[in-house]
Amino acid sequence: MGRRQLYAESLEGEDQVIDRYAEIAVNVGGVHGTFDYLVPDILKEKLIPGQLVEVPFGEQQVQGVIIRVKKASDFDGEIKLISSVLDKQPVVTPPYLELAEALSVMYHQPLASYLMAMLPPGMGQRSDILFTVNVAEGGEPEGLTQLQKKVMDVLVKKGSLRGRQLNRMFPRTNWRRSMRSLVRKGWVRSHTVLPQPKVSKKQINTVCLSSAVREVPIEKLAAGRKGSAASDRRRRIIKLLQREKEPVDVSYIYASTGASSADIRFLEDQNWVQVNVREQVRDPVKNFSPEGSEKPHLTNDQRAAWKEIMSALHAKSTKPILLRGITGSGKTELYMQAAESVEKSGKQAVILVPEIALTPQTIQRFLDRFPDRVGVIHSKLSPGERYDTWRRARRGDISVLIGPRSALLTPLPNLGVIVLDECHDNSYYQGEMGPVYHSVEAAISLGKITGVPVMFGSATPNVDMFFRAQMEAWTVIHLEKRIAARTDQDKKKSTITFLPLPAVNIVDMREELQAGNSSIFSRSLQSALKNVVAKGQQAILFLNRRGSTTIIFCRDCGNTLLCPHCDFPLTYHQIKGHLTCHTCGYLRKMPEKCPECGSARIKRYGMGTERVERLLGELIPSARILRWDADTVAGKRAEAVILSHFKQHNADILVGTQMLAKGLDLPLVTLVGMILADVGINFPDYRAAERAFQLLTQVAGRAGRSTLGGKAILQTFQPEHYAIQFAAQHDYLGFYEAELSRRRDIQYPPLSNIVRLETRDLDQGRARERAGNLAEEIRKLIKNSKKKSIRMIGPAPPFFAKRGGYYRWQIILKGDRPNNLIKGLKLEEWRLDVNPPDLL
Repeated sequence: MGRRQLYAESLEGEDQVIDRYAEIAVNVGGVHGTFDYLVPDILKEKLIPGQLVEVPFGEQQVQGVIIRVKKASDFDGEIKLISSVLDKQPVVTPPYLELAEALSVMYHQPLASYLMAMLPPGMGQRSDILFTVNVAEGGEPEGLTQLQKKVMDVLVKKGSLRGRQLNRMFPRTNWRRSMRSLVRKGWVRSHTVLPQPKVSKKQINTVCLSSAVREVPIEKLAAGRKGSAASDRRRRIIKLLQREKEPVDVSYIYASTGASSADIRFLEDQNWVQVNVREQVRDPVKNFSPEGSEKPHLTNDQRAAWKEIMSALHAKSTKPILLRGITGSGKTELYMQAAESVEKSGKQAVILVPEIALTPQTIQRFLDRFPDRVGVIHSKLSPGERYDTWRRARRGDISVLIGPRSALLTPLPNLGVIVLDECHDNSYYQGEMGPVYHSVEAAISLGKITGVPVMFGSATPNVDMFFRAQMEAWTVIHLEKRIAARTDQDKKKSTITFLPLPAVNIVDMREELQAGNSSIFSRSLQSALKNVVAKGQQAILFLNRRGSTTIIFCRDCGNTLLCPHCDFPLTYHQIKGHLTCHTCGYLRKMPEKCPECGSARIKRYGMGTERVERLLGELIPSARILRWDADTVAGKRAEAVILSHFKQHNADILVGTQMLAKGLDLPLVTLVGMILADVGINFPDYRAAERAFQLLTQVAGRAGRSTLGGKAILQTFQPEHYAIQFAAQHDYLGFYEAELSRRRDIQYPPLSNIVRLETRDLDQGRARERAGNLAEEIRKLIKNSKKKSIRMIGPAPPFFAKRGGYYRWQIILKGDRPNNLIKGLKLEEWRLDVNPPDLL
């Protein structure tokens, strides 16, 4: 449904029948669709689509977002009144309301889940149940189960608790079933609660001199008993305020004068000072400094590309732009030119990067061009920082908004261009946290809704995207030259030189073993690392594994230590001395004996970044080594700190995981070593080879980005694999043709469409039964359908059959638009994905 259709009802005929109803998406888990509510007389003519409201839903109060206001309702039952408006300004603007509806239909997820994802953390609240012990009225409980005893003990010790608090205390257990029994017997009371929004403006007190004493000498002011400590403090306050002229924050006054709030109250009572309140904006960008680079001259290729981009920016067509440029070809400069162009017409740009790790570098570059007009949104910011940035974005105070996928869902009033850098990256897909969506599809939908151009950039676009771009006649631009720019001292002339892509040497690790080298570093990599350190240059070592070892197993019975909640192998971290699951966070100590057979012959096998760091220190003791993985970047600004240290040459070698593959520009890096290129290449997934090719090509591209040159060394046990061969040659088009041919043979995207239906349950039997029932329904639909080309695979558990304590079962539909086949099925307990990024 078009935007005009959605909202015209609320805008026409102001002097006719007043809008009496509001259609609202309620923030209740698992509830799809919208509900009609009566508009109270006090709110008539004040409600507009996109406002956040509180409404009754069943026996509870819940939040909701107004989708539209209208004059009539087709619901025959009782229609309840809206309770209150929580924000007079729309929290979601009309284009983003339409985007939320499009995503809800596309992924079969509740509409409210997408609307709440567009709000800053803490603003959107979900109704909960408060549980309180009621033993005094019913006597001592008897006949309780072990779980019921634990629940009662927690409630007695900690007092009343909400359901979400109990979820955290009793993860992966069905405590709610036990609680229902306790409530029925009267041992526990329960009632629903709706928490108030947890974020608000930060306001601070400021103090300034009143006009009556601005020019009065300090000694003439009676600030207390002469010579007393209080009098001295108050005189210091007056002196400070006379010197500063402007209002001063009270915290600065306390720190500078040793005064207290009582001293300020005394001065206020004397009418010597005025105390006011002002908002303090929590802006995370204030911690960043511009990169300090001059605006470069465009190369001939960039100028030609910019001409095509300008045509697309001013055209009425909403077809996306695909910028396929090799690493270092100057894609970022074209993004900045696009943002400058739309800013001149009073519009805003949203720049998406795949990882939080890339935001510091991107922020610094854009600050050079857009000082004080850059905002950033990502999950590591405080709720207050995200709230204030969201409000500034909503007001239109930000010209460029930078961030990972969540930035795309931040409602901007004057959107001008959408950019997705490194658009091939899987982190643009949200599958586990929050509502399911892919940023690529969301960006294309938002571009169509707003008429705004969408730019995708990558050295290695997904095969699906590149194929789609050609079939749908997108603007496709190729940049094949790597740039090294040098600005003359007078800064008026610029000499542009071009660099070759780094040479990639493939090392067959089978031959290394045959030659007697059992080290994780090949002989050529050892030599190259020593040479780089000796020359005062830098190197990157890439390994897609965290921790010290990747598998812990018993050499007697063969038992592998798995996470009890995910069935994934546990990883050993030598620094912390424990085993951990990198999926759900489960921790345990390293056992001395096998839990299965009692043998002490437990072996730690494989390698992780911690072990690489340790062995590297033994190989080159003089080398300064930094490690960059998810364990070392837990803090809010950890990525920026590590990147800054390495850029300033405070380290010689950077060891890290796939974070290193994503757009980093490090001029002193002349060597990249890939410890094991085979990781993930043999996963049972149709995109395994593509992911390996992209990762290896991107990592190799971190080397040789200056006139110092560079090379990459790729260690592998499968040197003949086509993904490795094409990556070593930096041959994207060659890989694309080979992979497209393979997909054609097996009939997978982009030559066919697939739909994945996934259900999860704490009980494997229930998950299996649910999957079997749906599969039977789908078989009947296929049998009665005119489209006999649709094929069903499953039901079966995926490769990762258990995650976070939940058993997973999936059904795969493959063929021509298989999602049309299942329209009308009840899928409330299912997740639906069209052409998902993987089937693992």
